[in-house]
Amino acid sequence: MRRGKKIRVGVLFGGRSGEHEVSLRSALTIMSALDASRYDVIPIGIGRDGKWSLRSDAIAQISKAAPRLRALSRGGIEVSLPPHPGRHILLPLDSTNGRSTTKRRTSKQGAAESATRGQKTIMPGALDVIFPVLHGTYGEDGTIQGLLDLAGIPYVGSGVLGSAVGMDKDASKRLLREAGIPVVRYCAVTRATIADDADFAARAAAELGYPVFVKPNALGSSIGISRVGGPAELRPALDDAFQYDRKALIEASCAGREFECAVLGNDRPEASLPGEVMVKGGHDFYSYESKYVDPAGSETRIPAAIPDALAMRIRATSIAAFKTLSLRGMARVDFLASRDLGELFVNEVNTIPGFTAISMYPKMWAASGVPLDKLVERLITLAIEDHRARAKLKYTYAPRP
Repeated sequence: MRRGKKIRVGVLFGGRSGEHEVSLRSALTIMSALDASRYDVIPIGIGRDGKWSLRSDAIAQISKAAPRLRALSRGGIEVSLPPHPGRHILLPLDSTNGRSTTKRRTSKQGAAESATRGQKTIMPGALDVIFPVLHGTYGEDGTIQGLLDLAGIPYVGSGVLGSAVGMDKDASKRLLREAGIPVVRYCAVTRATIADDADFAARAAAELGYPVFVKPNALGSSIGISRVGGPAELRPALDDAFQYDRKALIEASCAGREFECAVLGNDRPEASLPGEVMVKGGHDFYSYESKYVDPAGSETRIPAAIPDALAMRIRATSIAAFKTLSLRGMARVDFLASRDLGELFVNEVNTIPGFTAISMYPKMWAASGVPLDKLVERLITLAIEDHRARAKLKYTYAPRP
């Protein structure tokens, strides 16, 4: 880290995921919250085609795209991040052959090259830390984290293992259950399972008891989720889920209330006050449409109106889940509870929770005394602390004589 200079924060957004558009909204919130006197924000957009580009026009473009949930438009300087440790440098690509150019730029040369004419200049070069705001596939599942580890650059959020496990609902539920943390009853199914046994899914759903929920195994923002009221609806729901993942889950319904809790920290994580989500507007469940499309589709209450003992239980369980899944930095833990609050289940864990205007993670921390600007600052600090701690580990071994 360069003393006395601003911290250069690369904010990664967009990506090759069904949650691309939601990522744009989250990135806009984070970039707007970063203190310009302390941080140089380097917006890095990832298109649906997977190409990276420096976007000096990011705030303007996202503001235009976000209200209607549109994808990021083309533009900016195409760049790449070499997968080897060193100077944490973003290399501009040669537009004629798509290869990284290693020609060094002086500060004056770099400053003269902007991602978009008329916008604030952004210089390709070294980054101090990356803030991935990539929801879903190729962003929240350990893939981008692996690249950043190879590049040796600090980044916000969980590492490869925690990200991959947190994204994989089947794997995370198995680990949570093994740790004694309650999860709803469910069954995992693949296309191959159904091809080998055509009645497998029907038997599983009948055993769980209708209604059931069918969802892709590794995706968020309620994409591909269906509430299945009877046998006739099961196969179409599975076909929908299989569009997004090779594995789907069939879950028992827990008719009652939905709570969420935010976790922040590395080795000694803390939990926020819990919040409650209430589905409105005739929606059957907390779907993508009720979250992001219908302004009247849901309502949140922070803190949740629940007994103190239950709030403490939710907070303690959130920290336990965070530790069980080897997470770090941040996570949002979602809960399902019976109507009488007698039963409480962890539904899923989100390792890169939303930061949109309606997102619960920043709202729960604000209600807990940590405003958005301080929250973002703390996440960056945690990323740098964790990177420094891991840098002290040995990666070579010399046998004793």
